Amino acid sequence: MARIGGRDEVDAYVGARIGLRRSALGLSQSALAQQLGISFQQVQKYETGQNRISASRLHRAATVLGTSVDTFFPPVETAQGAADSGWEGLRFMTATADGRAVAADFPLIESRETRRAVARIVRALARDG
Repeated sequence: MARIGGRDEVDAYVGARIGLRRSALGLSQSALAQQLGISFQQVQKYETGQNRISASRLHRAATVLGTSVDTFFPPVETAQGAADSGWEGLRFMTATADGRAVAADFPLIESRETRRAVARIVRALARDG
């Protein structure tokens, strides 16, 4: 992974995943910050990748958010081939409130056919863009 404007891409990815999980649970940045014992501004900095999160704080965030630490990291590239680069799209999607809302609510659509239809609509709109 490379650096983006002085930031490491993994830090940005981890922060975006924290923000996505937080949003999916309906937690505000302030609520997460309070449970972590930090300011909401620090949570913002983690979520944008501006600041990197320490291992101990990431572990605490995973506990608070009810998930495992590894869910915050991108796939590891192996000798057999490069990992999926879909993380870039995730970073951009979680950069806006609308994107986070879509990402948080999409898994709640019970019908597989409806999820596929929504995905087709998004692809079509992106191509027309």
